[in-house]
Amino acid sequence: MRDGTTTHGSIDDTKSEKKKKRKRDPADADASAEPVPSSSSQKDKKSSKKRKSEPTTGASTSAPAATTSSADAAAYLAEHSITITGAKGGAPIVPVLSFDALPIPKGLRAAFKGFDKPTPVQACTWPPALEGRDVVGIAETGSGKTLAFGIPALARLMTAPAFKSSKSNPAPVSVLIMAPTRELALQTHDTLAALGTSTGISCVAVFGGVEKGAQVRALKGGARIVVGTPGRILDLVRDGACDLSAVEYLVLDEADRMLDKGFENDIRAIIGYARQGADRQTLMFSATWPDAVRRLASTFQRDPVRVTVGSDDLTANSRVEQVVEVFDDDREKECRLMKHLLTLSPKKKRASDAEAERVLVFVLYKKEATRVENTLRRSGYSVGGLHGDMSQSARLDALQSFRDGTTRLLVATDVAARGLDIPDVACVLNYSFPLTIEDYIHRIGRTGRGGRSGKSITFFTGDKHERGLAGELARVLRESGFECEGLKKFPMTIKKKTHSVYGAFFRDDVDMTAAPKKIVFDE
Repeated sequence: MRDGTTTHGSIDDTKSEKKKKRKRDPADADASAEPVPSSSSQKDKKSSKKRKSEPTTGASTSAPAATTSSADAAAYLAEHSITITGAKGGAPIVPVLSFDALPIPKGLRAAFKGFDKPTPVQACTWPPALEGRDVVGIAETGSGKTLAFGIPALARLMTAPAFKSSKSNPAPVSVLIMAPTRELALQTHDTLAALGTSTGISCVAVFGGVEKGAQVRALKGGARIVVGTPGRILDLVRDGACDLSAVEYLVLDEADRMLDKGFENDIRAIIGYARQGADRQTLMFSATWPDAVRRLASTFQRDPVRVTVGSDDLTANSRVEQVVEVFDDDREKECRLMKHLLTLSPKKKRASDAEAERVLVFVLYKKEATRVENTLRRSGYSVGGLHGDMSQSARLDALQSFRDGTTRLLVATDVAARGLDIPDVACVLNYSFPLTIEDYIHRIGRTGRGGRSGKSITFFTGDKHERGLAGELARVLRESGFECEGLKKFPMTIKKKTHSVYGAFFRDDVDMTAAPKKIVFDE
């Protein structure tokens, strides 16, 4: 784990600023933080409820400069197709349309340097989160969800009574953030570590693929924020190296995948170790929120405010141009790839390419990634790889080289499809089509982030599993305003939605949280 490496997404992306001469959007930045735990779950219920009814304020908190009028709020919600449910007492959630209106400590305002205004998901989730409410945020990829859950957590930490720590009495873990992949966990950690440097807030990343020793030592030093993958978090808890009993701020990032891709049992176990009831604030952020997953998550939250930007269903990023090329033979793909790279990623850096952007090539299998990477390297390209057969250190090095522009071409499997924020990805090229249409949408979401535009090029052969996805791909293209005549030669049927855990035969109308009914037989 490289704690010294700090990734701000496009916060430090001065190249893009010079090139495009416009202000950036805070969607590129990733941050989270933690609240300070209360003393006991039973005795503090009243104080916790009181805390949740009051906004986060304090002596060091800058007061809001102005409030949003009801007319401006209604216009904003309509413009961005935002739906908000769960407001208590009929009082509407009023979006924060400027950073100056946020009641947060002055020390946090540096996180917005260079940004123009909050993204829609940030504008609408910050008010309830700052009040201590549970929140569900649903928005497309690249919309700034990490800052949405991070700023309120940091604000609570900085305005609550400070915890004094020492080697004999380290500060407890107050914030726990779970992510589905190692790379996403480290990305979130790096951003939080950077934001916490000036405030003295410590953050530790824990994930598999590396030795536990360094992570255990970091936890013993007193981590206020822990970011990690469920498996490693649970291992450390059971080993006695990580105490979650003081966690009052819990975040599930990429929540749909966390619950729908086999993490459910680990998540339930982990949450069981954290504070329970009104003493814990739980936030979940995701690009989609299907009914089955929502019901499972209902056991973790209390009267959450749900903010939906666009649709509850997974939709493609509207700022990404989608191009699909249909081939009759897989062997055509390599030639076509080389042709695209001549314009997308020149081998030799010319003067006009001083600020050339990055190209992310997605493949389906690990061996395929190695083959394509080697082919490109033999052709003279500076290229990196990212897949599951690589060691964790090699994966981190490849990702960092791609982020900082050392290599502008990266060949990756779907390990890079979720959540990763890499600045200036000009194009996503799907060399081979993914196993699901959801993975396709997440792949192309690596470009067009932070309010920028992007492009995706997808190779489609109609072989094996691809033929069965032609109808769903055509639907996604139509909804985004694009077409592909070549897809029409394939069946346009759309498969029934399935659950990755329960399969194709699960019922969508079953309450998974209902208590079992006791059956009594007459004697």
